[in-house]
Amino acid sequence: MITALAGGVGAARFLSGLVKCVPEEDLTVIVNTGDDIDLYGLHASPDVDIIAYTLAGIVDEERGWGIKGDSFQCLETLRRYGGEAWFNMGDKDLATHLHRTSLMKNGLQLSEATAEICRALGLKVRILPMTDDRFETWIETDKGPMHFQEYLVKRGAKDSVLNVNFLGAETATPAPAVIDAILSSKMVIICPSNPIVSIGTILSVKGIRQALRRSEAKKIAISPIVAGAPTKGPADKLMRASGLEVSAYSVASLYRDFLDLFVLDSADEKEKARIEELGIKATVTNTLMKSIEDKIRLARFVLEEAKHLD
Repeated sequence: MITALAGGVGAARFLSGLVKCVPEEDLTVIVNTGDDIDLYGLHASPDVDIIAYTLAGIVDEERGWGIKGDSFQCLETLRRYGGEAWFNMGDKDLATHLHRTSLMKNGLQLSEATAEICRALGLKVRILPMTDDRFETWIETDKGPMHFQEYLVKRGAKDSVLNVNFLGAETATPAPAVIDAILSSKMVIICPSNPIVSIGTILSVKGIRQALRRSEAKKIAISPIVAGAPTKGPADKLMRASGLEVSAYSVASLYRDFLDLFVLDSADEKEKARIEELGIKATVTNTLMKSIEDKIRLARFVLEEAKHLD
């Protein structure tokens, strides 16, 4: 079995290649929920949904989120009424949030609601939220503190970042099956996701980092930083606010206590020796994923490199 730790778009791209290389039922994906937010009376799980929609083959490829062919009439009407409509929920996407919220109001945990949604989408991959507990990523900015979605979506990540806080990290526990998935897997893959607010959130949940240290699985991470910049999103701003240089090396250093292999892009080959000084094996390839062929190629590369680990 393979377990992957995932954020949103970057992880979804990689996983869409991975499921072409391994049986879907052999894959478990533990997904960041620090981006979750309650809006319009509904519980939205953006990263969970991006992963689910992508693996179900219904994601809007151009946007990288939402459902292809969706309309936005509900949002447009809400805007006409003067309501806040900055969070882009399409009409089909809205049905997911309505169904999730209804399930949770009727007593299901987030992980149980996620399983129900995945079954309805015909997924064989097991998708696990990192926690069923309340967990929110908040960004301290020069304009004041704000939820990560407000910082990213409403304000376009334009504000200066002073700090990143995880509300609920001290009390959140892993969702059922999360620890077992890590401990029982032969391979754990850290997807090319934001190391601070996607993978960092998962690792901050009590017991998950410790499980990665204990696991006998081969643990491999793919760098989300290429040539000193993130392939998508504001990881650079968040890394600087966390006192880190924006580099593949910095990402590897965040995972050094449990990682066996770090995959970095060809543009960062000069970082290889420095990463290996951390006690992590490093390997180089083209990590950019512009086509399905690219995604499959990278997934196959990771699987092949894993065979060479002791």
